[in-house]
Amino acid sequence: MIAPPTPQAAGMPTLHKAIFAVLLVFLLVLPFMVYPVFAMKVMCFALFAAAFNLLLGFGGLLSFGHAAYFGGASYVAAHAAKVWGLTPELSVLCGTAAAAILGLAIGALSIRRQGIYFAMVTLAFAQMVYFFALQVPFTGGEDGIQSVPRGALFGLISLESNISLYFFVLAVTFGGILFLYRIVHSPFGQVLKAIRENEPRAISLGYNVNRYKLMVFVLSATFSGLAGATKSQVFQLASLTDVHWMMSGEVVLMTLLGGMGTVFGPLVGGAVIVTMQNYLATFGAWVMVIQGIIFVLGVLLFREGIIGVISRWLKRPL
Repeated sequence: MIAPPTPQAAGMPTLHKAIFAVLLVFLLVLPFMVYPVFAMKVMCFALFAAAFNLLLGFGGLLSFGHAAYFGGASYVAAHAAKVWGLTPELSVLCGTAAAAILGLAIGALSIRRQGIYFAMVTLAFAQMVYFFALQVPFTGGEDGIQSVPRGALFGLISLESNISLYFFVLAVTFGGILFLYRIVHSPFGQVLKAIRENEPRAISLGYNVNRYKLMVFVLSATFSGLAGATKSQVFQLASLTDVHWMMSGEVVLMTLLGGMGTVFGPLVGGAVIVTMQNYLATFGAWVMVIQGIIFVLGVLLFREGIIGVISRWLKRPL
């Protein structure tokens, strides 16, 4: 007998609606409280972490190569804006599409393996993308693609000012997060959770597990690319940092610190890590040490992540 759908699957709970509403109001006033570029960076990495969480938290697949899609989309979007002269929205779409194609190619090969083997394969492909970005002429090598023009949205609204660009980034990232929320709470998302919890049983129920894994892999890569492409517009730069393996490690850290398998956890994790990097920059190389200590303390004190622990206290899914 099939159980009736849960309230979360049927519609957005009132608590979640309230959180999204408060978050939106907060983000609308944020650029007038802090430096807009910093706020945009937080939003881009929050979307990146949310996209990664779709794969790890709900799909149960640990990837060490998500920098390939984040950075690859960044390069394509920057090239499209600077060389092809495309408008910002088209540049971002080009980068996102490139990440989706790359995710489809890598995912089709990676899902043939499981566990640590899957993670190592994704890392190997990401390193291939890194060295490709280092060698090919259009990426600018170690210099990257610099002075990327922000252009005008739809050819009409100039994004040269930080405030106007901020609201474009807000629309992209907030819309992306809402779309990811809908994916998680759709029938597709429920099947993903079933595969994560008990893959053999999902197979016995007739689900094509590999097809679902590939779909969630491509979706995660696509939204990671959306975050990377948007970031290239914010900083007017695409560099090797975006495709470096440390970027893949950072997004894992954001997801675990905020709360793997929660909706709002990666957003909090991304905000915490980016804020630490920004305000602890004066410590130089010690930032990584401090970040590591905070991560260890976070794992010891908040085993389910910050939002995971709050969710357990409230006895409500977040």
